[in-house]
Amino acid sequence: MSDNLLSNINNPIDLRLLDEAQLPQVAQELRDFIIDIVSVKEGHLGASLGVVELTIALHYVFDTPNDVLIWDVGHQAYGHKILTGRRENFHTNRQLGGISGFPKRSESIYDAFGVGHSSTSISAALGMAIASNLKGDHNKQHIAVIGDASIASGMAFEGLNHAGVTDANLLVILNDNAIGIDPSVGALKQYLTAVKEGKNPRQNNMIKSLNFNYSGPIDGHDIFAVNKELKRLQKIRGPKFLHIITTKGKGLQQAEEDQVKYHAPGKFNANTGEIHIKSEENLPPKYQDVFGLTVLDLAKSNERIVGITPAMPSGSSLKFMMDAFPKRAFDVGIAEQHAVTLAAGMATQGMIVFCNIYSTFLQRGYDQVIHDVALQNLPVIFCLDRAGLVGEDGATHHGVFDLAYLRCIPNMIIYAPLNEIALQNILYTAQLGLSNPIAIRYPRGRGVLTDWKSDYKKIEIGKANCLKKGSKIAVLSNGTIGNNVTLAIAKTHHPESIAHYDFSFVKPLDDKELHSIFTTFTIIITIEDGVIKGGFGSAVLEFASENNYTSKITLLGVPDEFIEQGTVSELQQYCKIDVKSLEILFSGY
Repeated sequence: MSDNLLSNINNPIDLRLLDEAQLPQVAQELRDFIIDIVSVKEGHLGASLGVVELTIALHYVFDTPNDVLIWDVGHQAYGHKILTGRRENFHTNRQLGGISGFPKRSESIYDAFGVGHSSTSISAALGMAIASNLKGDHNKQHIAVIGDASIASGMAFEGLNHAGVTDANLLVILNDNAIGIDPSVGALKQYLTAVKEGKNPRQNNMIKSLNFNYSGPIDGHDIFAVNKELKRLQKIRGPKFLHIITTKGKGLQQAEEDQVKYHAPGKFNANTGEIHIKSEENLPPKYQDVFGLTVLDLAKSNERIVGITPAMPSGSSLKFMMDAFPKRAFDVGIAEQHAVTLAAGMATQGMIVFCNIYSTFLQRGYDQVIHDVALQNLPVIFCLDRAGLVGEDGATHHGVFDLAYLRCIPNMIIYAPLNEIALQNILYTAQLGLSNPIAIRYPRGRGVLTDWKSDYKKIEIGKANCLKKGSKIAVLSNGTIGNNVTLAIAKTHHPESIAHYDFSFVKPLDDKELHSIFTTFTIIITIEDGVIKGGFGSAVLEFASENNYTSKITLLGVPDEFIEQGTVSELQQYCKIDVKSLEILFSGY
């Protein structure tokens, strides 16, 4: 093979200097580079491998960044980052102080729009295209690359519906690989499969019916065919739609064969693809597995239990129930609004609904939580996985706003378990029957107990617990961050002076316990792994104000800013809620 081409590509201008015949070599080198880095540094693998040829073709044909390119979602954008000036620091991807794992406007002029959640690209690109028309720039290209799982979301359809009645210079490229993180689901997936198999006549094309100039499907790994079609579409005005077929994980056999596992496989052997398996012997379970196994166990004896997840059956571990009770567990695709209102509808008919949505994604269904669930006081059980600081996925994925945005909603119960046993017991308690909706938030990753399975115990709604008595300071924690408090207190010189209370319920608060605390202690510290503004600490401050207590109150949690990527421990340290920071704080009293 000739000299390495990728090492000389510092931006798309360098790429465009190459002869088209050299692009397959660039594609191979780009795949190898992604595999080499991700195998050591970890990250999202399969999605970016699947769009290598498309990425090269887009930057080769279009005049980026003058032509705008939006990736939906950003899992696909590693090749894009490498070709747009970030090859030399790509090894810092998803690390503290490094580049983001997703496109980010402040990071590069080539990142036209920040994308971490799905299904936003069509609306954003359409907005840019309409703005270009208003400014008299009718030659600028606006490209949205969207996956087949993302396009099934309602927001994507809203964008398509609007775009079809405009003259916007918009190109929507459907990257159809039949999988998101888990396999794509729904009637649209079945339709796209039929199109790929040639079963649907062209005159019955649903995209054409929305006034798009449709072309495809074409092989997304034939770079010459992709280049040719992009050049043709470049000359056509108005809304256009290109359907390309790709293979997620293309170029690494194991990633092609097990696309779910290799979405984000952790560290692996770059040559063989073999994942480096960490020993899980004597390790605490993942909170998601505690949820999944507990709900499965409860469902065996309670036929009214159903489960719902928007496209995260593996990540949420609802897959355990889906495998055992396929008619009672539903993956509704990337459709958080639908998931919430579907749960509400089921609840009106007496079903006990566990609606599992990552904390950051429930934000997308906020109106439905208020209007369709809480306003009607329907006892939907929201299980919010990935709550708190989630680590390397960064600002778009941290589940730090849920306590604040849920606490203001009437009728809502909010609970954050201290550990796995508490999570198991609140799930059991919720399915016994509640008069209100409940949100149960728990973090990404492993818990603290290797032996967590026990007989179920009903939890008293709204009850706080004193974990440790003390004489001088009262520390009030919410959720699993309380384990940091326990460790920090044990390291101080005067642990006997510090009392520790677990306020798992943020709503309703244990007023009786709070009255006792405020009449006993003059120094009170609240700790949470959510935003300080409007969160658990704010609730305690409100209580103190309403009851004219004058104790000194210190609030610890996530500051009023968007927290970037890093390990959970690094980010906890930044927010001063790690064990060492708490030890120093407690020792100062």
